[in-house]
Amino acid sequence: MPPPAEFHRVQQSEEFGRLKKVFRSFAFPMTVVFLVWYLAYVFGSIFAKDLMMTQVFGNVTVGFLFGIGQFVSTFLITWLYIRHMNKKVDPIATELRADLEGTAR
Repeated sequence: MPPPAEFHRVQQSEEFGRLKKVFRSFAFPMTVVFLVWYLAYVFGSIFAKDLMMTQVFGNVTVGFLFGIGQFVSTFLITWLYIRHMNKKVDPIATELRADLEGTAR
């Protein structure tokens, strides 16, 4: 295991700063998008009951479609997150880990 000074060195490096920036550039905006979408559903069900109870076809309502949309968007966000991590974050993290493990030997 690397000594604490090595962890501190890596934490202060430009690569670690880039890792945080790449992660945050996806995580924070996606969190905001999801929260706005989720709160639109919650507030719609509280304050726009007539809209949410509007039938689109048969017994399917706008509220039901919003609810299904919540599940679909959750899976979509998860897929986007995994793709982003695999393509952009993991390569940087792998380099940092190799650097740390190289100094431990």
